[in-house]
Amino acid sequence: MASNMNTNPAVTHHEMVPSNMNTKVINPVMSHDSEHHINPLNTKIINNSVPKPLAVTRRRGGDHDHHQMFIKSDDNALIKHIEDSHSPDGRDLNVKPLLHIIEDIMLRAAPAFPDHLHGGQAQAQAQAHLEGLEHKVPHAGLTEILSYLAYPIHTITSELISKCSNKEDVHSTTMALLHLLANYSWDVKVVITFAAFAQQYGEFWLLVHQCTTDPLAKSVSILKDLPEIMERTDVLKPKFDAITNLINKMLDVTKCIIEFKDLRSTSQYAITQELDMLINKAHISTAAYWTMRSAVMCAALLLNLIATGHEYISSTSEDWEISSLAHKLANMMDHLRKVLELCYQKIEEKRQQDAFEALVRLLKTPHIDNVKTFSALIYSKDDQRPLFHGTLKRREGLDVLRRKHVLLLLSDLDIATQEFFVLHHMYEESKAQPSRPESQYEVVWLPVVDKNLSPWTEAKQMKFEEVQSTMPWYSVAHPSMIDPAVIRYIKEIWGFNKKPQLVVLDPQGKETNNNAYHMLWIWGSLAFPYTKSREEALWREQTWNIELLADSIDQNIFTWEVMGSSCGYILLQKCRIRLRTIDLCGPALPRPRT
Repeated sequence: MASNMNTNPAVTHHEMVPSNMNTKVINPVMSHDSEHHINPLNTKIINNSVPKPLAVTRRRGGDHDHHQMFIKSDDNALIKHIEDSHSPDGRDLNVKPLLHIIEDIMLRAAPAFPDHLHGGQAQAQAQAHLEGLEHKVPHAGLTEILSYLAYPIHTITSELISKCSNKEDVHSTTMALLHLLANYSWDVKVVITFAAFAQQYGEFWLLVHQCTTDPLAKSVSILKDLPEIMERTDVLKPKFDAITNLINKMLDVTKCIIEFKDLRSTSQYAITQELDMLINKAHISTAAYWTMRSAVMCAALLLNLIATGHEYISSTSEDWEISSLAHKLANMMDHLRKVLELCYQKIEEKRQQDAFEALVRLLKTPHIDNVKTFSALIYSKDDQRPLFHGTLKRREGLDVLRRKHVLLLLSDLDIATQEFFVLHHMYEESKAQPSRPESQYEVVWLPVVDKNLSPWTEAKQMKFEEVQSTMPWYSVAHPSMIDPAVIRYIKEIWGFNKKPQLVVLDPQGKETNNNAYHMLWIWGSLAFPYTKSREEALWREQTWNIELLADSIDQNIFTWEVMGSSCGYILLQKCRIRLRTIDLCGPALPRPRT
């Protein structure tokens, strides 16, 4: 959260006074003159019995501490008034379709002043946003939500007109709306109030836009004195620029409030006590109050403009109120976004933990075949084919692995081709003689890339494609298809630690060996099906001699003078690899002198 933002969402705005203002500093959002409130639309002093936060100037020492304590107490009183008005009946309404309509109105009702959109880039961005909204409006759920909320929106519209016409102060009007909408959730309250204002705002600009081309719009606009009003661009353009900025902040905060609602109602993971406490820290009720208050303020300004016509005079208090509200909502938006980010982080941690535990249970459970196991290890969305065949250069589904022995080659992106040249040789041999019993297996490369440690980059993508192109067997089409929970399983259960590893799964998807790499180096295809029990049997039968090291490498080794030949050096390097699969700490053999 920004350093200048009070952690309490009901923070006052005394620090936002423009440096060029010579007038006495009075907060138009909240006055500290006794219990009176200055109405920005009227200089009349209106008594207001509802406690409101007080604005103070900076003080030092004990006076400053005393005032800070008084502000906090008054803020808490305001929050209590807001939350006491809330009595939801439990209805779960999806207001997103209605918000899309509101956003569409606000974008299309752009103030019709010359050069309102400064530059082609801003205009292009607005047009792109509108085109994006066209896919959402009209929304499939719009008719249904309007059947519930059309009347409440009409009621709030009438209430806005009535109270603003009677010069009631913004806070009292906002509290009255909260009481009228007591039975709705916070997101619905905000959207209903926003919709009532959007209706007035849209109608105003519809007349302005069409009064020069449509006779009916022209006649109505004359009755409202709009032509003369709109001629005063020197006064109105800065005002509507500020209102547009405030409306954008209102939209952002409203979307956040709806997002928090979705966290509670649509999350497939249970809301834990920790997450619930985190959501409460967002102070949704306070954010809803200030968003509604902003809508009331904008509606009051618009009605005041229409009521006074060409005699309208812009006041400093109005400008201050709009600026203060926009600043407050911007700070609230930062706070809400940070809390949302923490919430999503907690949900993702819970999802990954659940996925990890489910994977552990799944791989311990007997299955008819291995498809369910691979569906858990390799994420396959809908009918997506998640495997890439290195030889055929095409995508395949998981069914190609059904009821087969599968060797999972685990490595990072830094694996060299020398690391798997024996596996490469064996694989090509098995495909050349597919009828042999020991040829009944497949190899799948799972690149172990932990996205939590470092983000995926273009350089990593190129490296992945480079390594993938050297492999004749299957590999995942992209590392993103391996869930973080699977990466954790590979590291914690299978013990992967950068060094290439071969995990063996039988036709039922059960793990039979968490690393058969050394078996391939020592016995080759003779070790099929590469299980632990097969390894133990081979060791019992094996005699320790040169044949153990040289078998299947090159039969000429028995007739060569190994230490005096450069060819012998190559063979010794191969023997060294076999020795180090047996003794991983064994030293490398020195290169012979020529």
